[in-house]
Amino acid sequence: MGFSLKSVFRRAARHDGVRWINVYLLRLLYVLMFFVLGKETWTHLLTHKGPWDPTDAVVWCLWTAFATLAGIGIIHPVKMIPMVLLEIFYKALWLILVAYPLWRKGALWGSPAEGIASAFLWLPLPIVAVPWGYVFATYFYRPRKPQVAPSP
Repeated sequence: MGFSLKSVFRRAARHDGVRWINVYLLRLLYVLMFFVLGKETWTHLLTHKGPWDPTDAVVWCLWTAFATLAGIGIIHPVKMIPMVLLEIFYKALWLILVAYPLWRKGALWGSPAEGIASAFLWLPLPIVAVPWGYVFATYFYRPRKPQVAPSP
């Protein structure tokens, strides 16, 4: 059985009809989150010295949980789509509310926000990976099932 480029654009029955290309891109995204973000966040948590700033601790614990849960997404990519939607939403909000005003003033590069902005500029990857038709059909539009009249 050979590989065909057409096959990656076919719908995968075992993944709720999501195209294989989206399944592969989602898995790539989850692998990057699990290993790259996970390595950084777990290292930071496990090597932290001294008392935590409560807000800073929430951020690091949230990102660590996020990276760790991405491991489930590697195995069940479609079921973990809400996690990717959260990622898109929080990164887009941050880029609009924090990075964009700094960038307009010419103050983003060289500021403390530069590192986060650079990482968040990868936002197109999850946007492209998400099977948007599936998301809208599953989470926003649910056609009504026909009512079956009870038998007399």
